[in-house]
Amino acid sequence: MRVVIAEDSVILRDGLTQLLAMRGHEVVAGVGDAEELITAVAEQRPDVAVVDVRLPPTFTDEGIVAAIALREDHPDLGVLVFSQYIEAGFAAKLLTARPTGVGYLLKDRVVDVDDFVEAMTRVADGGTALDPEVVVQLLNVSRKSGLAALTPREREVLALMAEGRTNFAISSVLTVSERAVEKTIANIFGKLDLPPSETENRRVLAVLRYLRSS
Repeated sequence: MRVVIAEDSVILRDGLTQLLAMRGHEVVAGVGDAEELITAVAEQRPDVAVVDVRLPPTFTDEGIVAAIALREDHPDLGVLVFSQYIEAGFAAKLLTARPTGVGYLLKDRVVDVDDFVEAMTRVADGGTALDPEVVVQLLNVSRKSGLAALTPREREVLALMAEGRTNFAISSVLTVSERAVEKTIANIFGKLDLPPSETENRRVLAVLRYLRSS
């Protein structure tokens, strides 16, 4: 897998490069600001870009703004935001346009390198990888959608779905049967008015539904 890393910390950037190389992935560019990121993606055509939220020169939102632009200009590019900060408003914009091939992980909550690599690979393959804390922040941004009608258990299942977990994995975490998980997910789909579709991923849309009313 071909990867571009946008991270202003040279130590972290080089560390990620080495860790990914050890696992058979190729970091085709490591850059320190948003302008270099956009150029590197255009030139290298990577499978996925790993992007910090805050990049030079202002260290506010350059990284995630660039990530949103990259999603528009390169539809096949996976984008994994990897940051210490949750920017809920920009995260909503990042996720709303196309709820596939996107992730948002928090640096201080990733404790296993293999979990990070697995999440990055899932994003590159068109899946999603959202830290539960990011999901909580997004759910708190808006109460204007059917999410307000969900029960605490349905919200819990929804958060686990956002992490990319299968029904079996969710049942293991919650210590319930897969059938119970399937029933809960069906209830979520019903409350969010998400009928079966051959063109849309209801599991992802269930997490992102409320963003459309923001």
